[in-house]
Amino acid sequence: MSILVTGGAGYIGAHVVRMLQEQGHKVVVVDDLSFGDPSRIGDAKLFQIDLADPSTRARLTEAMMDEDVEAVIHFAARKQVGESVERPAWYYQQNVGGMANLLRAMYDAGVDQLIFSSSAAVYGMPPVPVVDETIECKPINPYGETKLICEWMAADCERAWGLKWVALRYFNVAGAGWPDLMDPARLNLVPMVLERLEKGGTPAIFGDDYDTPDGTCVRDYIHITDIADAHIKSLDLVRDGQPEVHEFNVGTGTGTSVKEIIEGLQRISGWDFPVAIEERRAGDPPKLIGETKRLQHLMGWEAKHDVTDILTSAWEAWQASPHRIKVPNSNAAE
Repeated sequence: MSILVTGGAGYIGAHVVRMLQEQGHKVVVVDDLSFGDPSRIGDAKLFQIDLADPSTRARLTEAMMDEDVEAVIHFAARKQVGESVERPAWYYQQNVGGMANLLRAMYDAGVDQLIFSSSAAVYGMPPVPVVDETIECKPINPYGETKLICEWMAADCERAWGLKWVALRYFNVAGAGWPDLMDPARLNLVPMVLERLEKGGTPAIFGDDYDTPDGTCVRDYIHITDIADAHIKSLDLVRDGQPEVHEFNVGTGTGTSVKEIIEGLQRISGWDFPVAIEERRAGDPPKLIGETKRLQHLMGWEAKHDVTDILTSAWEAWQASPHRIKVPNSNAAE
């Protein structure tokens, strides 16, 4: 039996693949390689497939049956909030269409266990500082809408043919579990800052006039290995039968502002690099922090790493890569 990981050559997916392999599982990866790198998946078998392509269903079904797949962890999706606002129909086609093809192939292949990579973006701009899973979901951008619709699709398949599923609504993922698995996509805050520094540019803060203590957006940052661990514990939950509840926040319950993240990188790098203030991005809520008691209670999971761990691992992984940043101070930390 094997576990199929869609988007397994990407940032989060590759960490989950490696952790599963270290535990002795056979892993199969489906990835279109638009952001993924096949060198990151070890000896996992790779199927280069675009989930959103109309022809995908038959190929996926065949792959699942040939590889004796028992469960799917689904990461593959588009995830840029701003891009989703600019290209909403494309985001629906990519994320919702890809989920539909995957679910149909799972049905055809007789695979009934799914861990879905959802997002805290489903909550939108909640009226409380810390969000639990019972609050009404009101996404404010197409990206969040596609994630919520995918959760509805899983619930519908549960009712129709017994799909056992969990949706992990995680917050801001960062850091590196291994130096060679650094975030390659440059779509999240920490790698975006590091990329600008590498290229000799000035990192940017998108808006400093939000209703938060320092005016910058506040998020719940979680270490990549904590996220990966939550996915693997979720597999154990669905193996035991239909979960009592399906939606789980994955976070730390602690908020950190964009300004604090940048100040942390300045401290760890030993470089007080300049920062530019730019206009707000469309669709960004001011504050989003997750309550994680449900995950702790039902799966025994809790985050083991703090923001300092996240930033230190991200910096060390970046400096160990070909993209090493030359800090303009010979005594600076490397």
